[in-house]
Amino acid sequence: MLLCDSAQVADGKLYILGGGWSMTGPDPVPSAVALKIEVDWNEADRAHHWELFLEDADGAPVMVETADGSQPVEVRGEFTVSQPPSVPEGSPIDVALAVNMGPIPLPGGARYTWRLMIDGESLPGADLRFTTRPRPPDDGVEAE
Repeated sequence: MLLCDSAQVADGKLYILGGGWSMTGPDPVPSAVALKIEVDWNEADRAHHWELFLEDADGAPVMVETADGSQPVEVRGEFTVSQPPSVPEGSPIDVALAVNMGPIPLPGGARYTWRLMIDGESLPGADLRFTTRPRPPDDGVEAE
């Protein structure tokens, strides 16, 4: 997993722009989570469900206001892989995913975590932590 400005998948490869940061803001900006998942050979030809949740420092879901009211920031999807005939049996099979987000309004000076779950399980190392910069104090000077 990698935090980045944007990402895309083409021909099974991740293409990442502005990757590897862990501090953002204070203003909301677009961002992405780039994922490379290794699927066990024996898990091929089976649908897998993934979920990505944004949590605050206490592990609570981050909520944002939408037209439908307050909603948690989360993304879900499915993937299925096949056993490639040219790969030795037992080899892990790579899945590349790019999850691009629009600007998410987050309070400054706080810690957050993107948590990934696959098939209902939280995997070791399947989380990304980042910090939002504090908003500078208002200097009291009005713009002309």
